[in-house]
Amino acid sequence: MKVRKTLVSILMGVTLGITAMVAPIPGDPGVGVAHAAWSQSKADKVINTGKKYLGRPYKFGASKSTTAVFDCSSFTQRVFREAIGKELPRYSRSQAKKGSSVSKSNLKKGDLVFFKSSTTTSSKRITHVAIYAGNNKLLHTYGKPGVTFTSFKGTSWEKRFVSARRVM
Repeated sequence: MKVRKTLVSILMGVTLGITAMVAPIPGDPGVGVAHAAWSQSKADKVINTGKKYLGRPYKFGASKSTTAVFDCSSFTQRVFREAIGKELPRYSRSQAKKGSSVSKSNLKKGDLVFFKSSTTTSSKRITHVAIYAGNNKLLHTYGKPGVTFTSFKGTSWEKRFVSARRVM
């Protein structure tokens, strides 16, 4: 019986030791979910896929099955599915619940960025989504320009910022 307990203790110790070597430490900033899944190549695929739709018209409520017109969330949904096979919900408020939260100061290319309707409202209700394209640029669709790149920092877009999510 004593030998059996000793063997079980040794096996448990070895198992715990191996687990500690291969499992990330909870809260380790270098290994978090947002860091592990993101890659430069995936981000580039997302942006390059979105670029091919530049100039496509905006239409509120656009069907997810068309690429002739987009609204903001049908655009992000299409781009992520086509570029990297990532399925996103159809609506921006639902997309804002996916992935991992990212601060405005830690945005990376390919992050989803969510906005409220105006700079004057105190409501944090999400009404728009864009893809952060790096270098202070957003890739998204709205109004007259349709699918376009716009500046982020120092603009009304930054003032309307609600949250950002890393979904890849």
